[in-house]
Amino acid sequence: MRRRIRKAAVLGAGVMGAAIAGHLANAGIPTYLLDIVPRELTPEEAKQGLTLEHPRVRNRLATKAIEQLVKAKPAPLYLPENAELITPGNLEDHLDRLAEVDWIIEVVVERLDIKQNLLARVEKYRRPGTIVSSNTSGLSINKMVEGRQLEFRQHFLGTHFFNPPRYMRLLEIIPARDTLPEIVDFMKDFGERVLGKGVVICKDTPNFIANRIGVYGMCATIRAMLDTGLTVEEVDALTGRALLRPKSASFRTLDMVGLDVLAHVARNMYEAVDDPAEKKTFTVPDFLKEMVARGWLGDKTGQGFYKKVKGAAGTEIYALDYKTLEYRPRQKARFPSLEMARTAGSPDKQLQALLFGKDKGAQFAWRITKEVLVYAASKLPEIAGDIQSVDEAMKWGFNWDLGPFELWDAIGVPRMVERLKAEGEPVPPVVEELLAADRTSFYEKREGIRYIFDWRTRESRQEHIPEGVIFLAPLKEQNRVVKSNSGASLIDLGDGVLCLEFHSRANAIGGDIVQMINYAVKEVEQNYEGLVIGNYGRHFSVGANLMLILMEAEDEEWDELDLMIREFQQANMKLKFCSKPVVAAPHSMAVGGGCEVCLHCHRVNAHAETYMGLVEVGVGLLPAGGGCKEMVLRAMERQTPETQIKVGGINTVQPLINRAFETIAMARVSTSGPEAVKLGYLRPTDRITTNRDRVIGDAKNLVLEMARRGFRPPRPATIPAVGTAGYAALQLAIETLRWGNQITEHDARIAKKIACVLTGGGVTPGTPITEQDLLDLEREAFLSLLGEPKTIERIRHMLATNKPLRN
Repeated sequence: MRRRIRKAAVLGAGVMGAAIAGHLANAGIPTYLLDIVPRELTPEEAKQGLTLEHPRVRNRLATKAIEQLVKAKPAPLYLPENAELITPGNLEDHLDRLAEVDWIIEVVVERLDIKQNLLARVEKYRRPGTIVSSNTSGLSINKMVEGRQLEFRQHFLGTHFFNPPRYMRLLEIIPARDTLPEIVDFMKDFGERVLGKGVVICKDTPNFIANRIGVYGMCATIRAMLDTGLTVEEVDALTGRALLRPKSASFRTLDMVGLDVLAHVARNMYEAVDDPAEKKTFTVPDFLKEMVARGWLGDKTGQGFYKKVKGAAGTEIYALDYKTLEYRPRQKARFPSLEMARTAGSPDKQLQALLFGKDKGAQFAWRITKEVLVYAASKLPEIAGDIQSVDEAMKWGFNWDLGPFELWDAIGVPRMVERLKAEGEPVPPVVEELLAADRTSFYEKREGIRYIFDWRTRESRQEHIPEGVIFLAPLKEQNRVVKSNSGASLIDLGDGVLCLEFHSRANAIGGDIVQMINYAVKEVEQNYEGLVIGNYGRHFSVGANLMLILMEAEDEEWDELDLMIREFQQANMKLKFCSKPVVAAPHSMAVGGGCEVCLHCHRVNAHAETYMGLVEVGVGLLPAGGGCKEMVLRAMERQTPETQIKVGGINTVQPLINRAFETIAMARVSTSGPEAVKLGYLRPTDRITTNRDRVIGDAKNLVLEMARRGFRPPRPATIPAVGTAGYAALQLAIETLRWGNQITEHDARIAKKIACVLTGGGVTPGTPITEQDLLDLEREAFLSLLGEPKTIERIRHMLATNKPLRN
C-alpha cells in the first residue's frame, strides 16, 4: 500500500510548532495542534466565569497560537482560511487523537528529558506504522527514543524545519539508528514534493549540518571582530554580498533570528563538543551575555546590534558599539579590498579580490572564511554522508550563494592550501584526499552535468537531482538552445516541449522578449507538442522595461510607443491562440507585463511563493498588454445568476467588473500562489507547486497532459459591455474617494481610465465588444496617461527609488 500523510498532529504550539502546523495546512493537510494545559486563568477568562476545566481554557495555548498565525507578518499561511484546517487541543485530553494521524511531530521545549517523557506517552496512543518525528534543532535523535519499542524506533526520525517554515527552504532529516530506510526515503520525497523543501539527510550529531557550521561561523566572526577591533557595520559590510551571503550579513541576520537563539545554540554546542578549540569558539562572549541579560535580543525586542532611533530628521538606524554597549549613528565601512570586490565581476573574482587583499578588511574576511571552510571540511565525515548535503544545507538554511565546498572551488583549492600551509594551518584530510587524487576542485562539469568528489573512494559521482526537477542551465550547456537573443532563450526540455526563458535584467519585458515570444509560438506550432514559459531568475518578470518607455515618452516618440504596445499585445494574443498548449511557470514577482504574459497562457503552473499583480497604477499607467482585457474576460467566466445585476435595464456582471476594477486600481499583488487565485490572476484550474525546483518540470508535465487530451485553443471572445451605466457606477466610487481625500487627483484620473476600459469605452450597456476592442482601449488609455507630467514623475521616481510616488 502506498504511504500517504492525510492528517498530522503537532505537539507544541509555540512559535515554531504553530508555524509548522500552518505550513502543513498550506499543503492541505488537516492538523491537530496540541499544547500543555494552562495552570491558571487569564483575567479575561475569570471575568467570563470560566474554570480551569473549561475546554476553552484547557485548549487556550493552541487556540491563541492559531489566532496568531492569521495575524503574523510575514504571513505563515498562504491564505488566512488555511487556519481552519488546524484543530486546537491539549496534551492531556487529546492524545487519543494521535490514533487518527499519519505523522506526529514533536515541537516542545529543547530538553531531552521532556521530549523523552512526551514520546513515551505518544507511544501509548499512536497506531503502528505512524511516523513520529522531533523538530529538535540539535538534541540527539537516538537518545530521545531510548526505551521505546522497536516498531516505534523504526518509524522515528528527526525533522528539523528552519524558521519560518513557510519561507525557509531547508528541512534536515535525521534518521535514528533503527529508522527504516523506506521511512527516510518517504519523508524526503514528501518534504520535497508536498512541503516544497530542500531536504538534506544528516547524521545524528550536535546541531546536525547547517547550524553546526552556521553557528560556528557566527561565533568565529564575533571572536575575530573582538580580536581586530572592527565595528559592527564593518563586519556586516564584509560578510554580506561581498562574501556571497545575504545582504543582512552577520549582525543584521542575528537581530532577525534573535541573540538569545544564538546564545542558546552556542551554549549547547559548547557542552556537546569535546575539542578544546571548538569549545573556545562556541564560548559566548561577555558582551553578548550582557545584551541577552538586558533583553537586547534584536528585532523582537526593538534593539540588538542595531536600533531605530527617532530624531528631528526622521527615523535613523543606530549601530551598537559593543565595547561600550552604547548606540551611535551608523558609519560607512571603507576598505579598498571591498571596493575591488564590488567591481570584480564574476563571483570567483569577487571572492579572490576580497580575500587576497592587503588591508584590514581583507585580512578579516580571509580569517573568518578560512576558519569556516576548514571547519566544514574537517567535520564533513562526522556530520554528513557527502559534500552535496553540506553545500545544500548552507545554501538552503543560511541563504549562502555557494556552499562551503563550492567556496573552496571558487577561491581555488590549491591557492587556499598554499596559504594555509604558509600560515601554519592544518589542511583538512578531505582536502588532502582531493589533492592526492590529482584533482583541484570538489566539483567538475562534463557535458553540462556536475560531478562531485567522494573523499571515501577518491572518485566522482554525478550530482543528485531529484526526479521531476528540470534545471535550465545544464540544458543550455548541452546545446539544447533552439534560439536565443539578449532577452530570452528557447530551450528544448525534451519530449517535444520547449521552454521560453526570460533572462533580461530583472526579466523586464522589452522588444527582444516580444520577438522571442513570436518566434516561440511559430516554432512550437510547427515542430513541438507545447511550450513552457519559465526561468530561474530572481523574479519571473518585473514587467515592462520602464526606462525604455520613459525615454520614448520624453522624446515624444508616440508612434514608436504605440508600436511597442501593439507588438506586446499581439505577442500575448499569439500565446493565447497558439494551437499547442502554452503553460506559464511563474515564481516570485510576476507583475505588470509579467503577469499579463501569464494571463494569456492556456494554463499556469505557479510556485506557491508567486507574487502576482497588475501594478501599473504605481507608475501612473494602466495594464496595456491585455491585462485589463483578461480581467474582464475572467469576470465573464465567473458569472452566475447571483453575480448579475441589472444596469440600464440589462443583466450585467457589474459586481465582478467592480471587483476587477478594485484589483487593478489598487494594484493588488497576491502574497502567494493560492491568493492569486482569489484575486483572479489565476484560475481555479491552474496549478500550484510548492517546490521551486519543480515548477518548470511540473509545467512540462502539464503541457504533455494537455496535449494527450487533445488540446484545442480558445476562440476569440465577444462579450456584452457593461457600458456607460457601469462606468457611471465606478465613477461615483472614484469621486467619493477623491472627495474624501483618500486618493489624489492623478489617482482619480488613472482610475477613470481603467474604468473606461473595463466598461467598454462609453458604449451603450449590452453592446458586443471584442478582445481587440478592449486591447485598443487599453493602448489608447496607456498612451494618453504617458502624456501626463505626473505619470512621468511617477516613472522617474520608481526608477530612482524602486518605490511608488503618490502625486
